[in-house]
Amino acid sequence: MNDHAKSALLPAGLQDLLPPDADHEARLIQRLLATLAAHGYELVKPPLVEFEEGLLSGPGAAMAADTFRMMDPVSQRMMGVRADMTPQIARLATTRLATAPRPLRLSYAGDVLRVRGSQLRPERQFVQVGAELIGSASAEADAEAVLLAAEALGGIGVTRLSVDLNSPTLIQTLCKNMGCGPLETARLRAALDRKDAAEVAGVGGPASALCAALLNTGGNAAVALDALAAIDLPPDAAADAKRLGDVAKIVCKARPSLAITIDPVEYRGFEYQTGVSFTIFARGVRGELGRGGRYVAGNGAVEPATGFTLFLDTVVRAVGEPKTGRRLFLPLGTPAEARERARADGWITLAGLDAVADPRTEGRRLACTHVWQDGAIVAIE
Repeated sequence: MNDHAKSALLPAGLQDLLPPDADHEARLIQRLLATLAAHGYELVKPPLVEFEEGLLSGPGAAMAADTFRMMDPVSQRMMGVRADMTPQIARLATTRLATAPRPLRLSYAGDVLRVRGSQLRPERQFVQVGAELIGSASAEADAEAVLLAAEALGGIGVTRLSVDLNSPTLIQTLCKNMGCGPLETARLRAALDRKDAAEVAGVGGPASALCAALLNTGGNAAVALDALAAIDLPPDAAADAKRLGDVAKIVCKARPSLAITIDPVEYRGFEYQTGVSFTIFARGVRGELGRGGRYVAGNGAVEPATGFTLFLDTVVRAVGEPKTGRRLFLPLGTPAEARERARADGWITLAGLDAVADPRTEGRRLACTHVWQDGAIVAIE
């Protein structure tokens, strides 16, 4: 491999985004943010790099293992490259925007970088678009996050959406209510993550029996909620289960066509969530389109919060290939008023910089669909 070829190599999990894909992604981001803005979510833009102690405090502590670190040559303090934008929004809300009226609705879009990819998402750098609702602990706030995420995705053409609702704290609360020790709780959690009913039963004890019953409640919301309500849980765990049911009912009533499933024992991927959470999928699309849920914003002065993050790499796959725009080749000497009129009418114009013998051939070479010829726009066959 020569030096020129080596210079084009990129680290694993990183890639260049070329035309027309970069433009396609940028337009999707704009449309998603427009939907969030229409619901009162105001755009913020935190920095790509922050001091380590701030970036990894509060909900950011859960992202420590995924965070690149470096020394700031100016301050001689350690810094981190953001691996997730939600902790940054939580920091903004509880510091610079601490006196803003609540509930506070904020939106964001930007790249994140992670130390390693996953089996479903090998990319280490990707774009997040999301919204955070800070200052409300109501079930209606949880439901708003779910419904807004679904609306934003539907607005850019993602179809056959499904939302999996979870309660990541339920098993932990249940085990605490039942007096389980750390080892027993860890064994139950690991078995439930694998959906291993035999292993759950093998742990033994009253918590094991209730966990097995919860494991069997997953599925379609209407059926799962009835099964969940029939389980006699300890008071605190029952409160978690009830909240999950309340949010599911609000979402189902507001958008009956949205496919809702319930998985009360799912925990993986919800490292800092403290209540009802969710994952968004689209049928036929690999990977999750987004995740969201309840968490605590801040470190010290804390506030209830909920929200969601959409992963643009998966969203782009769900939307499909970008549509080719109308591209008009303008040979050298095309009148300025003709160029301006074409752009005002929505054409993408490519101006010729040299005289050519055949404008149609040149336009075709430049991937144009039309050419300006004899005072008119003509299709290139």
